[in-house]
Amino acid sequence: MLDFDTAQATLAGRAHAPDTTETLPLDALHGRVLAEDVAAEVDLPRADNSAMDGYALRCADAAPGAMLPIQAFQYAGHEPEALRPGHAIRLFTGSLIPEGAEAVIMQEDTEATDGGVRILRAPQAGDHVRRRGEDMRRGEVILRRGTRIGPAQIAVLAAQGRAAAAAYPRMRIGILTNGDELVPPGQALGPAAVHNSNGPMLAALCRGMGADPAAVLHAPDQAEAIASALDELSRTCDLVFSVGGASVGDKDLVKPAIEALGGTLDLWRVRMKPGKPVALASLNGRPLICLPGNPVSAFVVFTLLATPLLRGLQGRRDILPPVWRGVLRTDRRWGGERDDFLRVQVAHQPDAPAALTPHGQQSSGAMASLAWAHGLARVPAGTEAGEGTLVDWYPLADWLA
Repeated sequence: MLDFDTAQATLAGRAHAPDTTETLPLDALHGRVLAEDVAAEVDLPRADNSAMDGYALRCADAAPGAMLPIQAFQYAGHEPEALRPGHAIRLFTGSLIPEGAEAVIMQEDTEATDGGVRILRAPQAGDHVRRRGEDMRRGEVILRRGTRIGPAQIAVLAAQGRAAAAAYPRMRIGILTNGDELVPPGQALGPAAVHNSNGPMLAALCRGMGADPAAVLHAPDQAEAIASALDELSRTCDLVFSVGGASVGDKDLVKPAIEALGGTLDLWRVRMKPGKPVALASLNGRPLICLPGNPVSAFVVFTLLATPLLRGLQGRRDILPPVWRGVLRTDRRWGGERDDFLRVQVAHQPDAPAALTPHGQQSSGAMASLAWAHGLARVPAGTEAGEGTLVDWYPLADWLA
């Protein structure tokens, strides 16, 4: 069997950023991937300004107990007048610093009097002054190509006066489920039928990563139907997922369908649990990932093996999210011949690794454990782990974003 790390690296290594870009307005950029380096066009702040409500003054005039007349009120957005010696200018957060002022003293450290202000605590030069360019300096790169754009990145673009930016096209994902036993949700079940959870699950997983599940098809266990669906999806989508049917059973018809269409396929048995059978194919010049048919296995393989490839194809810079360390909290031993990925809930602890509690049901058919879990804890092949064992864990919130 192929070891997990090699399988992950092989899939990640097939990724390349799109060749095309599009310029989008700010309100269309959320969730997209930036296709250009963005440099600051102006210093931010554009001028020294106050970080507090208070008073601008010279430090030499501000000994504790000193009384200073208020020269003026200076509001944000107004041009300041120069500070006269022995005076204070009333400022508000965002007010420009007047010429001649050395510091801002918070209003909490003063006492207002008729026409003046009494100093209660001596300020230091530079107190509560935001310096020009301390946030962003003109010419420096402030957002890197390959960054997924969220509210914070949009705020940075807007603060620089950018009304639009270049982004990579949203990926179109094709999804194929197959099997005579599968029935769409909402339809009545026959005696041997089960509802198709893989299609909706994978579509939601793709949307969560900023991709468009453009086509979700289902085919019965018929070679021609599977081949027709795969051909359609690979011609119209950037990346295709098939679920089930890629092993070596009598009804595993995906592999021969790909080969009949002239595609190339690497079929692996990956040393991981759940999720041993995985295949990577190329069909009509598009990558195709064949996931295990069991929904839990499909979910885990998508999370750990497919998402690095998907991020790379989106043009993202960082395709492998962080892996953390945590301590198992369990009353049993885990481990075996394959890397065991346990569905766990996570409790963060101050000054200690996170506590990882495995779900009581770790079978590949226990779908409820997916909704329950915060992450996947890894017990390496050939090892055992129990109460107090320090292991790697993969946060779902990071790996599915």
